[in-house]
Amino acid sequence: MAQVRLSFNEQITVWANRMEGMEMVCDTSVEKIESAADLSTEISNSDKVDADDKVALNLLSKSQLKKIKKKEKWLERKVEKRQNERAKAKKRRAIARANNIDLGPSRKALKKSTMADSSCKLTVTIDLSFDELMIDKDIAKLIKQILRCYTLNRRASAPMQFSLTSFNGKSKQEMAKHNGYEHWDVQFYSESYLNKYPKDKIIYLTSESENVIECLDFDCIYVIGGLVDHNSQKGYCYNLAVKKGIRHGQLPLAKFLQMKARKVLTVDHVFEILLRVTEGKTWQEAFLQVLPERKNAQPVSKGSSDALEIMKDIIKSDLEESSDRYTSEQLKDSA
Repeated sequence: MAQVRLSFNEQITVWANRMEGMEMVCDTSVEKIESAADLSTEISNSDKVDADDKVALNLLSKSQLKKIKKKEKWLERKVEKRQNERAKAKKRRAIARANNIDLGPSRKALKKSTMADSSCKLTVTIDLSFDELMIDKDIAKLIKQILRCYTLNRRASAPMQFSLTSFNGKSKQEMAKHNGYEHWDVQFYSESYLNKYPKDKIIYLTSESENVIECLDFDCIYVIGGLVDHNSQKGYCYNLAVKKGIRHGQLPLAKFLQMKARKVLTVDHVFEILLRVTEGKTWQEAFLQVLPERKNAQPVSKGSSDALEIMKDIIKSDLEESSDRYTSEQLKDSA
């Protein structure tokens, strides 16, 4: 029997991938196999499976075989499911047209709405230099947020100048799962934002900054930290900006909103707020439109004289906690 050189997890991945393109390896269809154990027996007895595959199958547990079976069922239903989705979408468009409902820009219009032709020249980049601080699950969440940023910018009448910097490593591997991303209207840079943009024009957005942004400067480059850490690395981006001598600032949340929840926002929320402001909305309008209900954000009344004091107290508290958690060793690793 041939020697198996792949690791156990690699054997599972190889076999699952082969199942996508191969025809059924036995006369009995997958749907008629009553258990994962039966699936293993049927495939192992097949002449169409080589020795290495049979060894790998024998090492799989019942739950792993069930996953293979489930994936095969999904592949068989994939074409039919997509057809049903297209039919439903066509029906929704017909209903919308009949009722004069705005469906947004057409595909033809979207092709013409590019960053190069946009009247908006505000540059926003997402710093992807934090892969080592995140587990794979959080990197996947980050990429989903970036996908939403791209969608928002793509459908905007005047897209912002959008880029990803330090685009390499695990983030790039996760992005590769989305076929065709290379053709998106986004600038992909493997280098750091410090190597792509003038240092004196960079403003790093961080909620711990004591500098409150009153209005956007279209000559500056706004950097959003691509870090999903569930507050385990609080103050990391702020301390990084301070160490590198980069200007930093925070969005004026406390000036316009009363929030009981933490004012740390996700990457896509920060991106959308900037986009809405470039479209002509006020900060308060953008915040109320973008922030999710769980933030329980309420507008600050014009007569509230305590707004600035609240903001200062929040900033002071965040800075103190950030200083306690910050270590020079972490910054050295990310440099």
